[in-house]
Amino acid sequence: MLWLRSIIYYLIVTLVALMISAVHGTVWGLTFALVVVGASLVFHLYNLGSLYKWAQKPRVETVPRSFLLWQDVFDKFYDQVRLQKKQQDRLANTLERFTSAGEALPDGVIILDEHDRIEWCNQAASTHLGIDRIADIWQVVTNILRQPSLREYLRTQDFSHPLLLRTTRPAEQVLSVQLVPFDSTRKLLLSRDITQLDRVQTVHRDFIANVSHELRTPLTVVGGFIETMIDIPDLDPTTRQQQLQLMYDQTQRMQRLVEDLLTLSKLENGQQLREEEVDVPQLMRLLKSEADGLSQGRHTIRIGAIASVRLIGNHDELHSALSNLVSNAIRYTPPGGTITLSWRAEGEVPLFSVQDTGIGISPEHIPRLTERFYRVDRGRSRATGGTGLGLAIVKHILQRHQAQMVIRSRLGEGSEFAVKFPAQRLLVE
Repeated sequence: MLWLRSIIYYLIVTLVALMISAVHGTVWGLTFALVVVGASLVFHLYNLGSLYKWAQKPRVETVPRSFLLWQDVFDKFYDQVRLQKKQQDRLANTLERFTSAGEALPDGVIILDEHDRIEWCNQAASTHLGIDRIADIWQVVTNILRQPSLREYLRTQDFSHPLLLRTTRPAEQVLSVQLVPFDSTRKLLLSRDITQLDRVQTVHRDFIANVSHELRTPLTVVGGFIETMIDIPDLDPTTRQQQLQLMYDQTQRMQRLVEDLLTLSKLENGQQLREEEVDVPQLMRLLKSEADGLSQGRHTIRIGAIASVRLIGNHDELHSALSNLVSNAIRYTPPGGTITLSWRAEGEVPLFSVQDTGIGISPEHIPRLTERFYRVDRGRSRATGGTGLGLAIVKHILQRHQAQMVIRSRLGEGSEFAVKFPAQRLLVE
């Protein structure tokens, strides 16, 4: 122990001074004692100065060195500073890992103080909410996000449920935000981008509503005619025949709708594509034959070009997709019009196209044509027997074949639906 060693040291000095006094006299003994005490004082002052100077910038590598008691003192300081540095390094590493983890999160994280001021936020929160990670630190979050619902959410202190925010800056998106208190004063504001999920839910709601609407009309017609036949059993044969024919037409319409829904569901389930060699020239002749039967002589159906190239793909799916394009051209082309089918290779890119001289499509409708149940003219589509799912089915089939559909149309002049297949699916005879 330091104090015990100090006492022993001064006892030894005292004994030596007494021995000198006994041998050489008291003056020599006192002189020796004063010299030793003075040297000790200078030694202690020097080491105190070294300690004071080091304390201004305490670092492990600059701890002073000495001997005797002061070396023990400096060794203790060295151990303490080294332990403190290890703790600081450990805390810095923990903080760095926490920061890295926060930055890696796909969800936004904001730390708020007791006054709802931003202490820290990760990159995702900056992206979601348009927060400047330097300029907006220590700003009240509601001064940056001017959303009345968020202000009310913070005021009520009811954080048991998330809040839905629709923002337009920095981009149009839907966010789910929730506050989580994590100590007596601070809170975490968590944000999650649910824009895609909201769109899927909207599409799902629209899909259910559209299916219900599409089925309700034919069911109402069929139900009404059945009710009439029950109420009036002696209906004249002509009227009965007309009603039976209308009932049959409506049930056929419902059957086509259900079949298209099943086809769309099968495609969306992502079943593996069964690939084979598709003889497109032969398929073209089949499409023309089917088009002639559907048109019943009201249109001129012709083949503009047939290249002697084949495809790697699924014959049944391609037949379904391409026949949908052909039947749409017939439905929306007035009698006397012309539908031209062509199959050609533009360089290494195989291309199928259907060109008509029909009613055409306005430019604002073209981007939405492949949406389920989207119709430019609902009345005309129902009158021609369309289900509103044809182009949605075409889109999924083409995606499975890595193909791209290009639509060109001018209102009142006609349309062209072209399908470009990737070069790797091309087979040249």
